[in-house]
Amino acid sequence: MTTHDGDTGTELVRLNENISKIEELSKRLVTALSHYKAINPALQGPGQDLYMKAAVGYWAEWVQNPAKILEHQVEYWGKSLQHYVDAQTALTNGAGAPAEMDAPKDRRFANPLWHSHPYFNYVKQQYLLNSEAITKAVDDVVDLDDVDRKRLRYFSRQIVDLMAPTNFLATNPDALERALETEGQSLVDGLENLVSDLEENDGRLLVTLADEKAFEVGGNIATSKGKVVYRNHMFELLQYSPTTESVHEIPLLIFPPWINRFYILDLKEKNSMIKWAVDQGYTVFVVSWINPDPSYRDVKLDDYITDGYLTAINEVRAICDVKQVNAVGYCIAGTTLSLTMALLKKRGETPIKSATLFTTLTDFSDQGEFTVFLGDDFVDGIEEEAMAEGYLNSFFMSRTFSFLRSNDLIYGPAINRYMKGEAPPAFDLLFWNGDSTNLPGAMAIQYLRDLCQKNKFADGGIEICGEVLNIKDVTVPICAIACETDHIAAWKASFNGVRQMGSRSKKFILSQSGHIAGIVNPPSKGKYGHYTHTKIAMEPEDWRAEAEFTPGSWWPRWNEWLANRSGKQIPARKEGDSNHPVLADAPGTYVTMQSTG
Repeated sequence: MTTHDGDTGTELVRLNENISKIEELSKRLVTALSHYKAINPALQGPGQDLYMKAAVGYWAEWVQNPAKILEHQVEYWGKSLQHYVDAQTALTNGAGAPAEMDAPKDRRFANPLWHSHPYFNYVKQQYLLNSEAITKAVDDVVDLDDVDRKRLRYFSRQIVDLMAPTNFLATNPDALERALETEGQSLVDGLENLVSDLEENDGRLLVTLADEKAFEVGGNIATSKGKVVYRNHMFELLQYSPTTESVHEIPLLIFPPWINRFYILDLKEKNSMIKWAVDQGYTVFVVSWINPDPSYRDVKLDDYITDGYLTAINEVRAICDVKQVNAVGYCIAGTTLSLTMALLKKRGETPIKSATLFTTLTDFSDQGEFTVFLGDDFVDGIEEEAMAEGYLNSFFMSRTFSFLRSNDLIYGPAINRYMKGEAPPAFDLLFWNGDSTNLPGAMAIQYLRDLCQKNKFADGGIEICGEVLNIKDVTVPICAIACETDHIAAWKASFNGVRQMGSRSKKFILSQSGHIAGIVNPPSKGKYGHYTHTKIAMEPEDWRAEAEFTPGSWWPRWNEWLANRSGKQIPARKEGDSNHPVLADAPGTYVTMQSTG
């Protein structure tokens, strides 16, 4: 009896402590939300014209084929009613939950209670019925073009995912079980996490994906040895220390995207592409871009090319005393590298011996999953925001990328962090994913309007640095690597761009996996394989059907291609020279500049 009283007393003390914490956290929550700056409605969702088109299309189908609409409605009603009857019967007979409906496995419903508990089973199955009905209704809308249909499906899917029962405490058995196990402490911890994220982002809800205290750029990630040997207002140039006695004569210059930090290629020693390339005997240089503030509002792609690409190429040539470099461009940096090569062709200059393109789009007739964000409704809003602030805040890019994988990058982490009170994982890739950068206002609009929307580089030409540039002007040897499940740069679109280039020597490699994992795929892991073909003058589907599959990383295959274009072996070079003194140790100073606003 005494023990019971003691336990009760302890529980009461703990309850009072948690109530006190909730009161304090509630005050902090209100304060954090008060800092929220309203976001342009145009950046919050598609314009009303999409909904109007959908409504008109739905009613047109109703008028033209009412039997089909009624059939779907009756089917939904019938399934819902039958589901209710089955659940009641099973409960009355003591069977618990009724038989499962035929549906694909969904890891959101992994908890056994979703299958065995009458309440959770009923909620889950009714949600799946609702999802099916919405999907069918959207698919049956008539008189929509392909782009509008893709957008309608995407945003409808967002609503369906948002309304999943796992996203609500009362219908999430994992979160409820955790609350019972911890006597409510998990809910207090979750509220603490929620308030912290709101405070960190000025009232905006951006879920913390990784334990930021677990990583230090230059400490336990981005640790490859090297020096900053040049710096201007656009970038720092890193030269990495050799690990071999001799190196290839032609240096390797890597241009990463400026949407994120360069150290995706140097996360840890075991999966660092930079270290691997150094170990293969290349003199490796990497551009580390500035994180723009409002003073960069007028910076365009022209500036990235002149003060970024061309300057970096010339500085590397000077340091290494060579006439040419081998260049690499990743994602948007590959697109801009292609523009740079076209410009050099127009000028009759040949400082690039070969170019490697990672997950690069140059023909934007198919923008993959990004199509849904490239309508005028969104782009008009982005332009208004970028011109008002001088830059496009990294928040918007992070949110856009996250919504492309909302269950993995928004709802799943939010459930763990806010409902279950868990600390974010110490995961280097997710840490990098959250370390995004701003985009200059003019550059962001130029990229979205002229390339993404109007596809000028592949269709008619785009004016850059006083020249009209076309994809056919890219004539240097090309090796392009695309990724099979890339949701940012669809591989078929990447293939079509490379196919149109004027280069006589073109190699295309298709890696398994996505935009990041397919590229950062070291041979030591033996994880993802790749496809190759000797020809490229065919449709992407035909290329894929005829391509040869090779298990393991594409890195060694690329190394073979690159080595043949990298000249003779010479003694390993030291970092910098008399005209390029060491300014800092790698990873430099620009890589740690935080976003503004």
